[in-house]
Amino acid sequence: MNYSEAVEYLYGALPMFQRDGASAYKKDLTNTLKLCTHLGNPHKKFKSIHVAGTNGKGSTSHMLASVLQEHGLKTGLYTSPHLKDFRERIRINGQMISEAFVAEFVTRHKTFFESFEPSFFEITVAMAFAYFAEEQVDMAVIETGMGGRLDSTNVIQPELCIITNIGWDHMQFLGDTLPKIAAEKAGIIKPKVPVVISERQEEVQEVFMKKADREDAPCIFADDVYELQEHSWIRENDKSYLRMKFLHWVTDEAIEIDTDLLGIYQLKNVAGVLAAVDELEEHDILTVSRKAVLCGLKKVQQNTGLQGRWQILGEKPLVIADTGHNKPGIAQVLEQLKLYNYQTLRLVIGFVNDKDVTGILQMLPQDAEYYFTRASIPRALDEKVLAEQAAGFGLKGETFATPAEALIQAKKDAASEDLILVGGSTFVVAEII
Repeated sequence: MNYSEAVEYLYGALPMFQRDGASAYKKDLTNTLKLCTHLGNPHKKFKSIHVAGTNGKGSTSHMLASVLQEHGLKTGLYTSPHLKDFRERIRINGQMISEAFVAEFVTRHKTFFESFEPSFFEITVAMAFAYFAEEQVDMAVIETGMGGRLDSTNVIQPELCIITNIGWDHMQFLGDTLPKIAAEKAGIIKPKVPVVISERQEEVQEVFMKKADREDAPCIFADDVYELQEHSWIRENDKSYLRMKFLHWVTDEAIEIDTDLLGIYQLKNVAGVLAAVDELEEHDILTVSRKAVLCGLKKVQQNTGLQGRWQILGEKPLVIADTGHNKPGIAQVLEQLKLYNYQTLRLVIGFVNDKDVTGILQMLPQDAEYYFTRASIPRALDEKVLAEQAAGFGLKGETFATPAEALIQAKKDAASEDLILVGGSTFVVAEII
């Protein structure tokens, strides 16, 4: 196969959660272990850091990879889903996996795949492990997919674990209470492996503490170490940054950090990354220079190619895209909108059909103009159905068959002082970007 044929095979022949939903979700690690055994257990041939959580795990993974890269390590990064290019999922020092490796990997192992029908995600995880092992990375940052305990990535034995925010998402798979969801995420905690919890949440903190205690794993809450004192946005060389100042509780040191990720929700993620770097040193795993931390956080997008996190796509009118797609993520987006001055808020919005859309719609502002749309995947919620449901919450607007058409109309309608937000679904943002 050539690269196009290989990717078409991965998309078309395998169960894929992003496209198919629940039917593609595998509830155990059997297939992943079978794949790893077939490939010679590549996951045991490199060091790794494992990242789980509801929101923030993707940003955290990219931040940490950028820091390690600035420190001079050959750094692997596995994340999901991708926005535009399949190869975004698997990177080394910010460079996507080669088309040649993808084509050769699928060609060589296709017959084996078909003997037991693993999912798209399981094969992608195995491909990442094989690539990182072959390229002999110094460290790989591995983001979980949906959960933790039964996630395909959870076959690794990491040097460190990080768990970010816990919120309402994928309840049909992970549980109908926050402690149940947290317990699934806590499944990545391994015996004696230090774990950093980026955000202390009263409802779930005991879940992590008890799991860490059972595994004899050192457990640190980032806000026990770093206190956020202030934050602001700055412009430097025609580029915007989020500037934040933290106080280290133990050393009393004040730390000023800039990052090119502009969402205020990154404040907790940055604290988690800072605590993670400390833990790497505390447990004699790796001592990362302060310069690498500062440069890595300032150049996350440049070093890793991360997109879709409060990404500014245009000005006058201001156009922003954000992949927040569940209740906690949308709540963070709405909080940040309060910090902007604009004439009219215009939302280009679409969802997948297995989300708690009702819970999200009742959070959205009634005085905004809506452009309801759908991404071109089977899981997308029909834009007319979405508009009907939204009307029940006093949200009014037009419907559009594609995100591109919706954005074109929003721009036509907008005055220069308006703000257009594109979101609701990772896949809507992907099509716009």
